[in-house]
Amino acid sequence: MMRIAILGATSQIARDLIVSFSTADDKQLHLFARHPDEAAKWLMSVGLSGRYPVDEFSGFAKQEFDAVINFVGVGNPAQTVVLGNSIFDITLRFDELVLDYLGAHPACRYLFLSSGAAYGSSFNEPAARNTPAVVAINDLAPQEWYGVAKLHAECRHRAHPELPIIDIRVFNYFSRTQDISARFLITDILRAVRDGIVLKASSDYIVRDFLHPSDFYKLVSALLSTPAVNAVVDCYSRAPISKPELLANMQKEFGLQYEITDATAGVNATGSKPHYYSLNTRAADFGYIPSLTSLEGIVQEMEAMLQQSRSSRINIC
Repeated sequence: MMRIAILGATSQIARDLIVSFSTADDKQLHLFARHPDEAAKWLMSVGLSGRYPVDEFSGFAKQEFDAVINFVGVGNPAQTVVLGNSIFDITLRFDELVLDYLGAHPACRYLFLSSGAAYGSSFNEPAARNTPAVVAINDLAPQEWYGVAKLHAECRHRAHPELPIIDIRVFNYFSRTQDISARFLITDILRAVRDGIVLKASSDYIVRDFLHPSDFYKLVSALLSTPAVNAVVDCYSRAPISKPELLANMQKEFGLQYEITDATAGVNATGSKPHYYSLNTRAADFGYIPSLTSLEGIVQEMEAMLQQSRSSRINIC
């Protein structure tokens, strides 16, 4: 039985992973959150009441774990903007919490949720194994703070090659538990379909790679079962998707109505990234093989979300 500490258990991606782990008999989770009562209420809402213990972060170091997964951070662009430069302190605080723990428990594995933004704010082409991180050190803009905070953490981790730490760079992630009010292109599309309104889409050409919860679970499971190593992996699906392809397929699958405009849509919290995805498939070295393309995952999750929305409206009526 592997005992796993989940830090930041109230984040969307953490919750999705917890649900996925609930089907595994060989994993025992212990959840840690700033507001444990919220985590406990959520467990009840998904039929997992009492399944896992929930505590404040202060109780973390008092336990014995085989692995720690650190999800503490931000989940949407608007939150990144609100946090501002405090993202540096938040990232450092919880990363040091785990590193101190590893000092006393060096065999404990540490999975850190990093970001593709650690490469920098310019993605004129997708990342690859030899892509360097580029930081405008003499003119660092606020939208780059999040990526630099993640890069700083990754540098700390590489400085401890003796410790079993793997950084997981998440680029784009989408599931049926997504906050529909978040300002992502995908959630703008979902609201337009749900409300029957015309989406005003900017004319900029972008390519994104959306990770599905089931593939994220596959990746984490593969990393936890691999021999202890200090490394970093990029997340990827079976295939990315461009904005024109996404819009056309959303029109075909869900009747999306949209217009292309010159206006900029959404919240630009981490910089403009035309090709924000990675061709770095090092995760395959650990046994990770994604099952779904970006489009397949999006269609699957949007169908579920729209069904939930229709059911809620019927119940209200």
